Amino acid sequence: MKDIIKPIVVLACICLVVTTLLAVVNSVTAPIISAAEEAAAATARSEVLIEAKDFEKLNNISLPDGVTEAYAGTDGSGYVFMLTQKGYGGDIKLICGMRPDGSIEAMQTLSHSETKGIGSRVVDNDSPETLSKAFAGKTADNQDEVEAISGATISSKAYKAAVKSAFAAFDAVKGAKA
Repeated sequence: MKDIIKPIVVLACICLVVTTLLAVVNSVTAPIISAAEEAAAATARSEVLIEAKDFEKLNNISLPDGVTEAYAGTDGSGYVFMLTQKGYGGDIKLICGMRPDGSIEAMQTLSHSETKGIGSRVVDNDSPETLSKAFAGKTADNQDEVEAISGATISSKAYKAAVKSAFAAFDAVKGAKA
């Protein structure tokens, strides 16, 4: 009986120690990771809406599906929307800057897990085929002019759905301000 209980107790103690160490490491690194993510998001907001000096998070606005956050340039330079859409390999997280007239100033991919070489062509910021370049300057009226990238249909549809969500969020924000 001792031969069975002793290894179980030792293994349980090892698991307890490892779990405690992981909890301590998580409690130390969580605020650092959160601060780094917020700094990256602030930088991304500045890159997609260049004229804005500062941003104000818009609360108490009913945002459409796929739009996780909305920000307004404090100087009236436009809006920034944080978007999430389900692609082929998982969630695609985008950021979209829109001018006050409703045209897209710039878009960037924050994260994705699309297939390298196929779906990643749609979302990689450095890819010559990325849809972020194709949507720059587009409005709700001419957004359908952007074509999907061949071989990456699911990723392209997800990107286009995110853009439609951004235009819907723009309408919601403008309606709330009116």
